[in-house]
Amino acid sequence: MSPALYAPDFIRGITIRQPWTACIVHGDKRVENRPRPWAPGWRLLHAGAELDRSALRHPLVARTIRGHQLHTGAVIGIARITSCHVDDSDPCSPWAQRHRHHLVLDDVHALPLPVPCTGALGPWRVPLAVFERVLLQLPHLNACFPEATS
Repeated sequence: MSPALYAPDFIRGITIRQPWTACIVHGDKRVENRPRPWAPGWRLLHAGAELDRSALRHPLVARTIRGHQLHTGAVIGIARITSCHVDDSDPCSPWAQRHRHHLVLDDVHALPLPVPCTGALGPWRVPLAVFERVLLQLPHLNACFPEATS
């Protein structure tokens, strides 16, 4: 059995339940709420296997996901965490929750086709084959990852 091959260390995956992942890749959700801080850097946006059904009733979510398919168990986009903070008073965004760590997202890119993949809790190592399939769909990002494409 050959050892597993992984993407370079600068890229990790983040698993987010649907419909929240769709709100990031298809809408303006640029804050991901987490119980602990995360380091800045590029993340593959993985839609977890389970759906957060209660979130579907939230008006902001319903407007954002209208017309979009809610893929699960797959990478559906890529984004860059630029900072992390906690708001103890007024939230920084309508998507932010009080007293949670807010991962601020930028450079969000939706994939044309979901890439099936198993996610994990916390930042997880990305299988090389998954990362390569993501870059094939988003060739304009190859310049952001020269060490991965050389």
